[in-house]
Amino acid sequence: MHRKRLSLIQPSTRSFARAGRHTPGYRLFDFLHGYVYGRWPYLYIGIGVGEHPLSPKIARIAGWWSRLFPPRPSNNGDPQKPANLSFADTYHGKVVPLSAATQLVTVRENICLTNLEQVIPYTRARDIVLQNPDHIIALQCPCRSARADPCLPLDVCLVVGEPFASFVAEHIPQRSRWITPAEAVDILRAEDERGHVHHAFFKDAMLGRFYAICNCCACCCGAMQAHQRGTPMLASSGFLNTVDEDLCIGCGDCTDFCQFFALTVIDGVAVVDEALCMGCGVCTEHCDQRALSLQRAPAKGEPLEIVKLMQTMG
Repeated sequence: MHRKRLSLIQPSTRSFARAGRHTPGYRLFDFLHGYVYGRWPYLYIGIGVGEHPLSPKIARIAGWWSRLFPPRPSNNGDPQKPANLSFADTYHGKVVPLSAATQLVTVRENICLTNLEQVIPYTRARDIVLQNPDHIIALQCPCRSARADPCLPLDVCLVVGEPFASFVAEHIPQRSRWITPAEAVDILRAEDERGHVHHAFFKDAMLGRFYAICNCCACCCGAMQAHQRGTPMLASSGFLNTVDEDLCIGCGDCTDFCQFFALTVIDGVAVVDEALCMGCGVCTEHCDQRALSLQRAPAKGEPLEIVKLMQTMG
């Protein structure tokens, strides 16, 4: 009689490691970092947003570590490019309106789009490599879970594709569930109705590519709060909100839904602060007068519209 072997390493961990070996520039340190981040996201994010008792100590350790092991230059030895690598270059999100977010969870084929600098304006972690894109996990949001009085529901973070979805399912089964693309679209729409912003997230430790869509609010989201404090973790959608003054009645409803605090009402008309507006489109869906709309703003970058990117770069 053969005894069943006890596997200490989950199959998804092996898949993650294999994917890392095939990712140019991905180091053992990156894999270990990604493992910790993916395996214990509530501890990782809780410390990051300052809600964990260990946060002050970890911050000091991180400071010592960064001095002992400074990050590699981001210019690959090219003297014509800046060598500085900021935190935002390694971990960031791209604002995506509802229509673009929906495209990301309804892709029906594997995708490999790399070096999307115009879309993801960071020196690292800017690829979209979707393997088994219909494998989607709804995860309880680590940012919301860290808060004493979080926005609800919690399970609104969408982990998309492999090896990430299976990794989360195997390591955090008590806080995650498999969902279909149609269910993912339902979550996106419901979060949009609640006034929450969709962000496609990229991280160097997660194979340097897109791995999740988070549905974020300014009161809970660590990335949004870091962005407001001056760390440019979030990239604009490439759109800008505009106001039709003939339709606007100055009710102020839009200001209640703006997660980037870019809207005010002056002399009875909504006014957009173009420097703050990230083009998420949430306010446009909550204007009963249809006075708000998104317009392309080339100075804000290129949109992450996966269908168009596949057509132009495929």
